[in-house]
Amino acid sequence: MSFSRRALLLGAGAAIGGYAGANLTGKVPPVAGMRLIAPSGAETSLNDASLLSETPVFRHTVLREDPREALIAKLRIEIAEARAEGRPFNIGAARHSMGGHAIPPGGHAVTFDNGMVEPDTENGTYRVHAGARWEQVIAALDPLGFGPKVMQSNNDFGVAATFCVNAHGWPVPHGPMGSTVRSFRILLPGGDVVTASRSENADLFAMTMGGYGLTGAILEMDVEMAPNRLLVPTFQRMSSREFAPAFVAAVEAGDVDMAYGRLNVDRETFFEDALMITYRDAPEQGDLAPAAGSGFMSQAAARIFRAQLMNEPAKNLRWWFEASLGPRIGAGEVTRNSLINEPVATLDDGDPTRTDILHEYFVPPERFADFVSACQDVIPASYQEMMNITLRYVQADGESILAYAPGPRIACVMLFSQEMSARAEADHARMTRGLIDRTLDIGGTYYLPYRPHATREQLLRGYPQAPLFVSRKLEIDPDRVFRNVFWSNYLEGLA
Repeated sequence: MSFSRRALLLGAGAAIGGYAGANLTGKVPPVAGMRLIAPSGAETSLNDASLLSETPVFRHTVLREDPREALIAKLRIEIAEARAEGRPFNIGAARHSMGGHAIPPGGHAVTFDNGMVEPDTENGTYRVHAGARWEQVIAALDPLGFGPKVMQSNNDFGVAATFCVNAHGWPVPHGPMGSTVRSFRILLPGGDVVTASRSENADLFAMTMGGYGLTGAILEMDVEMAPNRLLVPTFQRMSSREFAPAFVAAVEAGDVDMAYGRLNVDRETFFEDALMITYRDAPEQGDLAPAAGSGFMSQAAARIFRAQLMNEPAKNLRWWFEASLGPRIGAGEVTRNSLINEPVATLDDGDPTRTDILHEYFVPPERFADFVSACQDVIPASYQEMMNITLRYVQADGESILAYAPGPRIACVMLFSQEMSARAEADHARMTRGLIDRTLDIGGTYYLPYRPHATREQLLRGYPQAPLFVSRKLEIDPDRVFRNVFWSNYLEGLA
């Protein structure tokens, strides 16, 4: 495969197709009303990828120790002090959530930052420190001919954080990343270190998978890996109403390794056209090149992507680039690891007056056409600027208490560029609540790690086991030491 074809495939397919929220540091929200008032004694503040969640904390500590006695001792000291002073405690990694999910307001915030990865090729697993990023996992596994079985769509998120938000990826036909976790060691709020798996402390395993760091501090995890493969893509363009049955049929055929879809976002023909991209094994595998990362074409694709902002001709150009030009010149071979080895920073908008906001909705495939109609009713009528939607397949999750996929679902990941103003935030909240209501009405639900625009009633409709989660959490944390903004906004008082 020539450089240009391979680069185009990675740039247009992986960079834009896998976008999951940039960590746009350095921006300061210009709207005073979006900041919390600092409690007495607060030393600093933390934000997340939305840049709209600036929250005062008592202390922020970065820990890079080995996940054994030295780290455990430091964590116990922080937790004991937080409990004694009545302050919350919580842990984060890359902090890519968008609603303060890893921030303890007025409390003790810890960031894990340790890249330890120990492959075990005999058992098809790797042991990873809770603070390791996916790029470090790929770097450790790729020379051995393996990669993550399931990971988030970008490589700069924390591995344990992926488990705690129960994120999924675009390898198929898998459920969330948590379905590939064999076991983990966790420091409980009371100070004990235990192992949790499907056969040992199974309730704790199910609570922590998608538990937003509220059950304890994960120290290390044993996770399944998969062979790295040389793949070739197939591009199929169709009506959006035809997408769901075609997508499910392709995934369930058994020969697809990676898959995603896209809808057009120009206002004139909004969500009418769909593109399905599936990856299968190349006929000849041979030697695999080292996993590539962001390159020139990724940067070029990002520029085309950003040119869409309030620019309908550019949206049409981007759709032509992806749906017409891409299939003609970007259909070459690529390794599985190269497809997932892309950072979110590639698509940083560089605009201090705007921020990127994500949504995600999980839709039963048989109701996908209804979801398209709902989006056509709600989104263009708002003042929000939609940049992208990526469609993925998620197998049913029968394990986590806060499950978003009780059956197979089409995951609809949306990206909006939002002006950083109170007016834009209020309009975005109205639009989001409208989309959530329409999605709940057709048997779907919405993803919890994003902006706190949903009402508590919507949370309970989408996640009816939330009160059970809270009740079990309080059994292991009666002093409510492990808390965050997500807990304060939605879960406090549900027990």
